Parts: sequence; structure tokens; C-alpha cells
Amino acid sequence: MIITGKHISRRTALKGLGATVALPFLDAMVPAGGPWAKAKARAAMDPTRLVCIEMVHGSAGSNELGASRNLWSPAEVGRSFHLAPSSLKPLEPFRDYLTLISNTDVEAAEARSAREIGGDHFRSSATFLTHAHPRQTEGSDILVGTSMDQFYAQRFGQDTPIPSMQLCIENVDQAGGCAYGYACVYTDTISWAAPDQPLPMIRDPRVVFDQLFGGGGTPAQRATRMRRERSILDWIMGELAQLQRELGPSDRHRLEQYMENIREIERRIQRIETYNSSGEMREMPEAPAGVPDSFSEHVKLMFDLQAIAFKADVTRVFSFKLGRDGSGRVYPESGVESGFHPASHHGGREKQVLEFAKINEYHVSMLPYFLENLKNMQEGDSNLLDKTMIIYGSPMGDSNLHNHKRCPLFVVGGANGQLEGGVHLSAEDGTPMANVMLGLMHKLGMDDMTSLGDSTGDFSFSV
Repeated sequence: MIITGKHISRRTALKGLGATVALPFLDAMVPAGGPWAKAKARAAMDPTRLVCIEMVHGSAGSNELGASRNLWSPAEVGRSFHLAPSSLKPLEPFRDYLTLISNTDVEAAEARSAREIGGDHFRSSATFLTHAHPRQTEGSDILVGTSMDQFYAQRFGQDTPIPSMQLCIENVDQAGGCAYGYACVYTDTISWAAPDQPLPMIRDPRVVFDQLFGGGGTPAQRATRMRRERSILDWIMGELAQLQRELGPSDRHRLEQYMENIREIERRIQRIETYNSSGEMREMPEAPAGVPDSFSEHVKLMFDLQAIAFKADVTRVFSFKLGRDGSGRVYPESGVESGFHPASHHGGREKQVLEFAKINEYHVSMLPYFLENLKNMQEGDSNLLDKTMIIYGSPMGDSNLHNHKRCPLFVVGGANGQLEGGVHLSAEDGTPMANVMLGLMHKLGMDDMTSLGDSTGDFSFSV
């Protein structure tokens, strides 16, 4: 047992050959000294985690037919809503954590001059978390706005090893101009540290893993680990054994489970790399070796990395871009044979609208895996889902018309008691989505923020 009056720092890490593994929250991290000291320590160790997920190119429920069929937003407002027949059906097991906000607009993504018409694909992603209108340029004088995830990271992420991480599923490595006079960076990222500072997004799970658990290692050290095909945990076993001797039974069990989770993620990445380097035919031959060809496998692996990073408080902020507006990717598991972008241009025809709704539902169905994982991760007297705010939405509304009305948006998680969940809130016509984002920023502790992008006021989350 830990000696009375002494405790392990929250920032304690295990190290070896450039590998650095932060520890999860343990009872031994709560200092002795009575109930008041322990309560104060727990409050300091109780940050809200934030995940912002962009579902690109709108939803089938945002067009006239889809809205009449409730393909995204339920017909009922308040607490007695039904998720069927909407694309949100997969969230039914987590409805008590769900805050659904419908009927908001992203005006900042609309064309404001004749020469901007047609460039919606290349503006939308940049507006999702900034709600600022991107400057039309293919040069280096890009300008949009600071994104809400970065406002949070700058305020509450500076005492973690990594203030924030930006992840994606599809390639976003284009440079220069894309189309309609817009730089590719506007559609390549959703996170902006400043109006002219886009943050690159990481597609390769191996790169994410090494950033989380290989920090401080030199290229030579990383090459040595890869060459010997040994787990990162193999390099820190000495420190791990010493620490375990100092912990009580419950902490030992918690630490062993956490380490096994890291090892299993590492094994999965190694299996993917081995297969993709074997010479076998790949569905995505241009993708790095660490990127699975399977969409669901890729998303789940990225979610597992986010969850384990939250558990160790390596970072508290993730942004996650699930695709690209113009992607032709086919999702066989959705039951739809058409590629994503062709399916999104459904022409308002019933059959095609319903097919696009299936793709929307398939994307939403990835989320419960992450939610269940967070719910099963205990931290102190609660779980990580209770302590996390997950924002999921799109800056596009009707993808067929490229408009930005009735945009999809919901929030999942307890956000440390700031969100009650189990509610569908319908905004008044013309309400900027920025108002909702501003309200969420207030719930994240940024009460002094008076505006975000084109917001016109705070959004009320009361029923």
C-alpha cells in the first residue's frame, strides 16, 4: 500500500527507450489529509473531456422530404421523443446521455458573393467549429476563425502533455488550391488555433499511438522498437513492476487492465501494418500501412486511442473528421452500393433519399462503440462518459442543394453534470448553430466568452 501521507502525482509516467506511458487515475493519486483535501484533489483531477466530430455533407433528414419523414430529427420535441425512424436509432441505448438540437443554420458556410457560388464543399469544414466565413483564396493568406475546440484547449488543455489532437479518416494531405478559388486547407481541417492557423489532422493510427505513448523517443529509438517488434510496454516493465509493488490491490488491477488495453491497441496496429505491407491487394493502396482498409475498423481504432488518452489525461481535446464532402467511398456495411458523394446528390427522389439516410445511420452507428467504452472506464466515483462532451454534427444541411439550413447536430455525454441528456430541443427558425456552440462553451467553463463566429446570443438547453 502507499505510505500514509504520500501519493503518486497525476503526471507520473513510465518510461523506457523513448516510450512514455502516462498512468490512469488511481486511488494512490488522491493525497492523504482528510476529506476536505481529498475532495479538493478530486475536483482538480476532474476535467471535462471534449470530442468534436464532423459528419461531412449534411443529412437526408435536412431536405424537404427527409424532414417530413423525420429521417434525422424526431417528430417530438422535449423528453418523450422517438429515435425511430431517424438515422439516430443506433443511439437509443444512450438516449439518457443524448441532447439533440435541431433546426439550426450555418450561415457562415453560405456563398456571400457571385464568385463564391459553388464552393460549398471547400468552405464547409472550416466553418463547423469556427462559424466564421472563410476568405476565398488559394494562397497563403487563409483566414477563417479560431475553432471552439481550440478555445477550450487553450484554456484547459495546457497542463496536459498534448493540449489537443486532430484526427481524420480520409486523406487530407492536399496542398495549394482545390476548386472555386479556395485553398485545400479549408476542407482539410476543422480545427483552427487562430484565424490563420489550421491544425493538421492525423489519419494514421500508428502516428497517433506513437504521439500518445512514444513521446520523447528519437527516430532511432522508434526504429529500434519497430525492428525488434516488441511492445512499448516491454520497454517499461522494470518501472511497471516497481510501481505495482507500491500500489494497493484495486490500483494494481486498474493499472493492469489499462496496460492490457494499450497492448491490445498496439497489437491491432501491428497486425494492420503487417497485412498492409505483405503485398496483398488493398482497397486503399494510397493509404499508409497503419490505416485499415475497413472504415469501421479504422474508426473504432481511432475511438479506442481517444478513450485511452482520456483515461490517462494525456489530452482532453480531440477533433475528428469522418470523411470528405466529395468522397466516393462506398460503405458496404450500410447496405448501400452507391458511393457517398453520389448518394448525397439524391435529387429529392424518395428511394435515393432513403439510401442516403442509411449511410447517415451507418456513420452514427460507429458512435455507440465509443460511448460504451467511455462508460466502462471508471475514474474516481464516476465514468468517462459522464465526464465527456461529444459534439457530432455537420455544417451542411441538404447535401443535394448544398445549403446550410436544418444542419444535423447532437451532443452526447454528461459533461461533468452540465448536460442532463434525454432531450430533443428544436431551435427557432434562423437560429445560428453558433449559438448552440457558444452555449456549449459556457457549459465547458468558458463563461466569459460572449460570442463565437456569427452567434447572436446564448442557446438555452432548458426544456
